[in-house]
Amino acid sequence: MNTATDTDVVSATVRAIVAGHGSFATGIISAVDQITGRGASFLAMSNSGLCLDDIQDTLARAVDETGARVIFTDLPAGSCTMAVRRMIRARPGVLLVTGINLSLLLDFAMQESVDPVVAVNAALERGRASMAVHGG
Repeated sequence: MNTATDTDVVSATVRAIVAGHGSFATGIISAVDQITGRGASFLAMSNSGLCLDDIQDTLARAVDETGARVIFTDLPAGSCTMAVRRMIRARPGVLLVTGINLSLLLDFAMQESVDPVVAVNAALERGRASMAVHGG
């Protein structure tokens, strides 16, 4: 599994960065890898121990080193999301998707031959549609 601290050895196969609290990114990427074998398509980044500026710098470096144009985050108003929102002001080609779930990430991973920005739209629909309430 790729992590933000491994960006110097990350191959060109990384299509997107997943950033979040604690081990959220490594956990959800691990699940994608277990199901699809395509976990190497993602670079994981944790905000643990980092201030907003550090998160922004780490993500910017990861984008530069991988060429990823999509960043997924866990919370819409979390520190990773705030850092990405600041960063993309100067990077109009980078897309931020917040509040992700496993269904969304699986769909994105399975669209390997599709432009990542285009794949996000279909994946977003899949992620939204996967949420349901049963019983009550």
